[in-house]
Amino acid sequence: MNIALIADDAKKELMVQFCIAYCGILSRHTLCSTGTTGKFVSEATGLEIQRFLSGGQGGAQQIASRVACNEIDMVLFFRDSLSGKEVEVNENNLLRLCDVHNIPIATNIATAEVLIHGLERGDLDWRNIVNPK
Repeated sequence: MNIALIADDAKKELMVQFCIAYCGILSRHTLCSTGTTGKFVSEATGLEIQRFLSGGQGGAQQIASRVACNEIDMVLFFRDSLSGKEVEVNENNLLRLCDVHNIPIATNIATAEVLIHGLERGDLDWRNIVNPK
């Protein structure tokens, strides 16, 4: 499966720790990420990650375009809801596209753990029918 990793600045370390914990599962899938998040995760885990631009430079938009083209099967997007910043148009667009195209998305670690365990159990194998390799 194609899994996208995105993390707001305050959640990057949490994403790194999550990926360290689930490195065995993630290593069996194709990963892509926004630039800085991918750099941190790759350095900490050794996972091979296709890195797009940093989020502020359009990386989240690049991932959103892949979602729209049905090239992403799952999104792990650790958002910082306490930062006080308004939800950006790009974030809303990504969330909307995941809804429109039935892409499982986790916006916090609790939901990410549910998705990663479901992935391991085969609960998301239906994506292979929707997005055959």
